[in-house]
Formats: sequence, C-alpha cells, structure tokens
Amino acid sequence: MAQWRVARSALREQRTRELRALTDTSALAAAEALLSTGILPGPSESRRTWSGLVQQQALLHHRAGS
Repeated sequence: MAQWRVARSALREQRTRELRALTDTSALAAAEALLSTGILPGPSESRRTWSGLVQQQALLHHRAGS
C-alpha cells in the first residue's frame, strides 16, 4: 500500500506539472484529437434494414422449447 501511496502522489505531481505547462494551443489540439476519435461512419445500408434480431429471437425461442 505504501508503494501505491507514493505512486499516487507522484502521479498527482506529474498531472499538476503537465496542466501548468499546457498552452491554449496544445489544449485545443488535444481536445480536437479526442473529439475527432468519436466521429465514426454510420451503419451500412444492410445494417440499417437488418440486424439479425429476429433470427436471434427465433433461435432462443427454439432452444427454450427444446
């Protein structure tokens, strides 16, 4: 536990140093990088019209009846 306490303290200090050194430009670049990772292509046309849920339910219903 003592090692974790030392590590926690060191990590807090490191985070504080990094935040103090952060410029507006680097903060904006980091935010942009994070936000751009969330942009994903939408589902394909086949995925919009068929998800397999009906087939899955049929399989589960069939197994439950066995």
